[in-house]
Amino acid sequence: MQPSSARAEMRTATVRSSDGTAIAYERYGDGPPLILVVGAFNERSTGAPLAHYLAPHHTVYIYDRRGRGESGDSAPYTIEREIEDLHALIGEAGGSAAVFGFSSGALLAAKAAAHGLAITKLIPYEPPFLMVDPRADHANKIAALVAANRRGDAVEYFQTHLVGIPAEIVVQLRQAPFRAGLEAMAHTLVYETLICADTELPDELRSIEAQTLVLAGEESPPPLQAAARALATEVSGARYETVAGVGHDLVPERIGPVVEAYLS
Repeated sequence: MQPSSARAEMRTATVRSSDGTAIAYERYGDGPPLILVVGAFNERSTGAPLAHYLAPHHTVYIYDRRGRGESGDSAPYTIEREIEDLHALIGEAGGSAAVFGFSSGALLAAKAAAHGLAITKLIPYEPPFLMVDPRADHANKIAALVAANRRGDAVEYFQTHLVGIPAEIVVQLRQAPFRAGLEAMAHTLVYETLICADTELPDELRSIEAQTLVLAGEESPPPLQAAARALATEVSGARYETVAGVGHDLVPERIGPVVEAYLS
């Protein structure tokens, strides 16, 4: 499915969050509003292909989370401020919207729904809760590396200790063309670590009232699939679905039809 040029028209703008931080976003398509929330190492461009795919039937908003891309940032960081960012986007979308979240962005979207944001339907794709041990103090270790201007080391710490990428692959990734972009976002890895640092399913997530479809890729690591199933089990009325032929990646041709079917 390819969006028509009219429906795929993209508009770039900013919205002010509650603390005054400017949040940059793009808007595609025409129809009921849908907001995409991306994960670690992602800017809004990560969600653009999926936004294009869904644009024929939805007005899709994709934004740079605070501290990355063209969005601003304000200290100190709190998860509540990121929830306020999403609240501002929902306001721009007309006061309510469906929300699709990817990876840590899925967990952020779930926390926002639990806080009572006007989310009509929630679609978390592989929220990685119960996968970060807060006793390891990862957030402070990453923050210390960033403060020492060791942004590359912060990236590799996150890749090794939180994502679980083998050390030999991490070394190879030093030469990747996107490495500079990862280092530019290194400070936001503290944010991601805090979002994911739950030792058990938070009670707040059990209070989600939005209609919820939790997704996981057929080819994704078993811990991510298990986390998704656990969330679907605990959220009242939630469904769990496996997306065939895809792993921990935003593949529009695989994920798009599932999202479209759920929102139709």
